[in-house]
Amino acid sequence: MALGIPMLAIVVLLATFSYTAARARLDVRAVAAAAARAASQSRTPAQAQTAAATTANANLAGRCATYQVQVDTSTFGRGGSVTVTVSCTVSVPALNGLGLPGTTTQTATATSPVDLYRSRNLGFEISEAPSAANLSTGGVL
Repeated sequence: MALGIPMLAIVVLLATFSYTAARARLDVRAVAAAAARAASQSRTPAQAQTAAATTANANLAGRCATYQVQVDTSTFGRGGSVTVTVSCTVSVPALNGLGLPGTTTQTATATSPVDLYRSRNLGFEISEAPSAANLSTGGVL
């Protein structure tokens, strides 16, 4: 009986730590998926980078001691994909509440396809559109 209570306490603490570490891992995976999806809905690679970083920042702010977001837009375009890798460093005391020293880093990668049938802005304007500067409709410069 003398060893039973301390052993039970250790098992409970280990289970709590394992649960919170697994939850942190799942959170990082969910953030990577959300950031990849947000990036894949962007119109340009630069906007994809910004969208992924903004989404990760909104979801990880206050949860990680430090985090890093890497966005691969090398195959960005219709029918391509966007890959986002998120790394989150969490302090162990934040995980278990015991004040034990150390950190753990959780990393997750997610890929989201870019819609094949979405419209793209090619930078062209319709020349027949009414405009004050369109001389063919009586406009002036």
